[in-house]
Amino acid sequence: MSPELISILVLVVVFVIATTRSVNMGALAFAAAFGVGTLVADLDADGIFAGFPGDLFVVLVGVTYLFAIARANGTTDWLVHASVRLVRGRVALIPWVMFALTGALTAIGAVSPAAVAIVAPIALSFATRYGISPLLMGTMVVHGAQAGGFSPISIYGSIVNGIVEREKLPGSEVGLFFASLVANLLIAAVLFAVLGGRKLWAQGAVPDGGDAHGTGGGGGSSGSGDAKSTGETTGTGTGTGGVTGSAPSPGPTAVAVRPEPGAGGGLGGTVLTPARIATLVALVALVVAVLGFDLDAGLTAVTLAVVLSTAWPDDSRRAVGEIAWSTVLLICGVLTYVGVLEEMGTITWAGEGVGGIGVPLLAAVLLCYIGAIVSAFASSVGIMGALIPLAVPFLAQGEIGAVGMVAALAVSATVVDVSPFSTNGALVLAAAPDVDRDRFFRQLMVYGGIVVAVVPALVWLVLVVPGFG
Repeated sequence: MSPELISILVLVVVFVIATTRSVNMGALAFAAAFGVGTLVADLDADGIFAGFPGDLFVVLVGVTYLFAIARANGTTDWLVHASVRLVRGRVALIPWVMFALTGALTAIGAVSPAAVAIVAPIALSFATRYGISPLLMGTMVVHGAQAGGFSPISIYGSIVNGIVEREKLPGSEVGLFFASLVANLLIAAVLFAVLGGRKLWAQGAVPDGGDAHGTGGGGGSSGSGDAKSTGETTGTGTGTGGVTGSAPSPGPTAVAVRPEPGAGGGLGGTVLTPARIATLVALVALVVAVLGFDLDAGLTAVTLAVVLSTAWPDDSRRAVGEIAWSTVLLICGVLTYVGVLEEMGTITWAGEGVGGIGVPLLAAVLLCYIGAIVSAFASSVGIMGALIPLAVPFLAQGEIGAVGMVAALAVSATVVDVSPFSTNGALVLAAAPDVDRDRFFRQLMVYGGIVVAVVPALVWLVLVVPGFG
């Protein structure tokens, strides 16, 4: 048995053990990376650790740390209230606002994970407060980021168009952007319909100061001015979350809006305090630093969190404990193992095997699936950079349109970033407050599996089979 095949089978075993024995998949993946790297790939510790995603580790820790502080001092409460006022209480419009916001950020040059890191914590806090499915809100954020991700001035668009130019292939910058935009917009529309969007729309507007279901009242859903959000799906088949409203939310992670003393209670009582103003400034600074100065999102977030913690230690004392450490372990472990696969040539081996198939259309759909499957666990840009050159031999034969093939590969490799093992999916999982993380992880994993199974075939059928380009 070849080393490459052994490494793939070990990955399957890791998945099986993690799902049947409730062992953290990241810990299993670290052990697998050590075993396969040492015994099969003949790698030393440096070679194994070469795949450790240090930058993603810092992003996950830094962003969840900063937004834990924002939840502790009530800044997310204020942002939730401001979002309601922005759409005149139409809660059903908020997922689309978040979709458009992340799309705009990536379209003007933000790296997709940076845009998701900025928007996801706010979006998911809002979802918890108003009983919106976390799966709906989180996937709308990720698909929004990918919808704008291939504009001609975006990071992904610039990279893919650069690869196309370097490989001397026909290209269409507008076509690439339009393909990603339409694909993600259609997926978002289906998600909105399936995961409770119609129910939210029928709910109408939420009165200012009213409860999460728009029934009015000045003191929250329980009449006490506070609410407890479960953040879990109700099991009714709509995917919408439930709000119990029976007791105050404990701890600093609560996102239910708390009335300020003497401010009248309810949503209208959320006021700006010095700590909240400083936190809002920090969030704006994070956006400016990442988009305007190309600074690292993780390091910037950690720095801003430390400044806030130093100025308001009482609000921030428990914030470190609210960092999603189990998620950090899971994602970093899996990506370290994927790094071992790349180091020992498993990814290239699989791609070359598909590229050697004599039927161009079959090779095209298999490459789309390889891009989707691998990208669900690894860098989307890295996979596109590997797969587009692998497609060059049969693209040169003229039987497959280059423009359609490149667009199909790009969409297949990025639309799966909803997977909890990808950077964007991991950020959504880490950002969700007051949810059953194991359950949310499984929801993201199942949805990611559906996307991996369905979308590559659809984009192949729409973009490759007709022979565009």
